Amino acid sequence: MIIDRLNVKKAALVMWPKDSSKKPLRFEIHDLKLQSAGAGVAMKYDAMLTNPKPPGEIHSFGSFGPWHAGEPGDTPLDGDYTFDRADLGVFSVVAGILQSTGRFEGELNSITARGEAYVPDFRLKRSGNPVPLRTKFEVLVDGTNGNVILKPVTATLGATHFTTSGAVFKNEGDRHRSIKLDVNMPRGQMPDVLRLAMKGEPFMEGKLNLKTTLELPNLDGKVKDKLRLDGRFDITEAHFLKSTIQDQIDSLSRRGQGQPKNQEIDEVVSRMRGRFELDDSVITFHELTFGVDGADVELAGSYDLSADALDFHGALRLEESPKFGRDRETAPPRSRLGSELRP
Repeated sequence: MIIDRLNVKKAALVMWPKDSSKKPLRFEIHDLKLQSAGAGVAMKYDAMLTNPKPPGEIHSFGSFGPWHAGEPGDTPLDGDYTFDRADLGVFSVVAGILQSTGRFEGELNSITARGEAYVPDFRLKRSGNPVPLRTKFEVLVDGTNGNVILKPVTATLGATHFTTSGAVFKNEGDRHRSIKLDVNMPRGQMPDVLRLAMKGEPFMEGKLNLKTTLELPNLDGKVKDKLRLDGRFDITEAHFLKSTIQDQIDSLSRRGQGQPKNQEIDEVVSRMRGRFELDDSVITFHELTFGVDGADVELAGSYDLSADALDFHGALRLEESPKFGRDRETAPPRSRLGSELRP
């Protein structure tokens, strides 16, 4: 028996988790049209529904089936979708209204999805500064368990381009999903990154080259206590937008070049690079160098996010002695730095 056409209004699709202590996932279906509904055939569908998390409106149309009762994961499907007014504010860390379009195809346990997403007001709740985020993606989704593999996803944050790949998954026995990503930002704009990460206006301009792995195991608890990073960064053409900081950088460069009173040495650009790890809310810098014309600082230490405290030790190397200038041969002076600092 095959039903030629089936129209459904105000229905619900409920997906029950294997863990009986967890709430079922409920999709409110406003309008569903099925054609050629029956056993052993592929159904054409056109559906309007509300996504539960993040909440937003989905319109999808395509084909589904025929249903494989013995191996449901082998059931084929394909279609196009639009996802509008998705509120990311339901999550603990991020906020913004997402819209996305795309296409998917494959089998239920191996769905390839390609599309684009745009969040004009993407922001971290901790900082609250909106920065537009646009992505173009290809992902592999297991519709039977929700695991996702991200093939290189290209994204633009403000004017900063970057790519990311990795997975969002849940192992057998885990209560929550984990995230593992590789992030590559070859020429980022510091104002975009700082505006997203910190409250207030950015304090620095410059170019950022960043490569890092990002791991967020079991998405429960506070993200800052679970987030793990391991990477390297290189900041070039750096210029501080706060005049008091830039004045100190200019003064350091003058002294390093042995010309402490030369006011023509002004608006000096600086450079910074390092290797870092973040674990248990503590950023450890195994190497951190900061330099301007005439001076270099080499540091190592840590920054405790919870205590908001710095502990760095290192050395300052000057190109010239400010006292004797360039007229006297002398080895570049080297002074030791070591203290606990509080920003």
